[in-house]
Amino acid sequence: MDRVVYLDNNATTQVAPEVVEEMLPYFSKLYGNPSSMYQFGGSVAKKLKEARCKVAELIGAEPEEIVFTSCGTESDNTAIWAALQSYPEKRHIITTKVEHPAVLNYCKFWENQGWQVTYLPVDELGRLDLELLKEKITSATAIVSIMTANNETGVIFPVEKIAEIVKSKGSIFHTDAVQAVGKIPIDMKHNHIDLLSFSGHKLHAPKGIGVLYIRKGVKFQPLIIGGHQEQNRRGGTENTPYIIGLGKAAELAKNYLSEENTRVKFLRDKLEQGIIERIPHIKINGDREARLPNTLNISFAYVEGEAILLLLDREGICASSGSACTSGSLEPSHVLRSMGINYNYIHGSIRFSLSRYTKEEEIDYVLDRLPVIINHLRNLSPYKAQE
Repeated sequence: MDRVVYLDNNATTQVAPEVVEEMLPYFSKLYGNPSSMYQFGGSVAKKLKEARCKVAELIGAEPEEIVFTSCGTESDNTAIWAALQSYPEKRHIITTKVEHPAVLNYCKFWENQGWQVTYLPVDELGRLDLELLKEKITSATAIVSIMTANNETGVIFPVEKIAEIVKSKGSIFHTDAVQAVGKIPIDMKHNHIDLLSFSGHKLHAPKGIGVLYIRKGVKFQPLIIGGHQEQNRRGGTENTPYIIGLGKAAELAKNYLSEENTRVKFLRDKLEQGIIERIPHIKINGDREARLPNTLNISFAYVEGEAILLLLDREGICASSGSACTSGSLEPSHVLRSMGINYNYIHGSIRFSLSRYTKEEEIDYVLDRLPVIINHLRNLSPYKAQE
């Protein structure tokens, strides 16, 4: 393929060249076990400590509050597991209907084991009713798990306010911040969030490395039990090259945070406005104010999202119909269904997600090709819009 325009960064991101360079020595020359007593391993342990500090700095945490995991899913599962095991007398979980499958399906697992789970609804813009949340928390609520930003629509939830509500009720609060870290400012020194998850491959680090933030003083029971690694909170030899890579990615993300919220946002808005001007019968999904600066979820009436993606792919354009973890399903997005999106629109929903590597000429290229694709598909559709 001559050209690839990658606009699916909420699914995964390009590993930054600086990250690759930082990691390479730890696959070959510096391969020692950081837990060993000799100097060859000790030098690796020092580098791992530096990476932990960089990751902590990105979210305003203390280094000892950072636990490295294999991915965001493990972090999410561990957070919920830890709360349920720490408070076995509490058998109630609260989450939302629009969570990532890493939280949603894990809550359904516990529901099948006899726990009560409350799934909070969202409105047509993907927003939560905080008064309803207050009503649903009881003395039996072990944990409330609500994402920081939605992976499909980019809608940002007021997790700092939510954390205050949850803590005032005496429950643990966890947030899946996989899509938010590195895109919007997060400062754990100035909120009441107990547990926070994120994943390296969403911020230009490799796949296979994640983080669970655990606030000091929060009761915690590990999911993976083995050696003394991660202060006995996650057994297993540390994935040293990937941790070091994540440390570098966190350092870069902190430096590029302003660009995410200026240049990247400008390109996202240019794409959005260009589509609005060129293509009729569309719908922008989600709150257009409280959303990630890189994300655009848009529905095209009377066409199938899979067909749009297929033709975009032929033009070298990579996008998505929603969560990468549910893309094998033919069912409409659970997020958009929860928002009550009209049937004529929901099947034609596409997510474009940009990164700091996105170029303006790539946005121009998409705006040139996409209207032709939509017009072609609508001419083939029996449900073609009447203009």
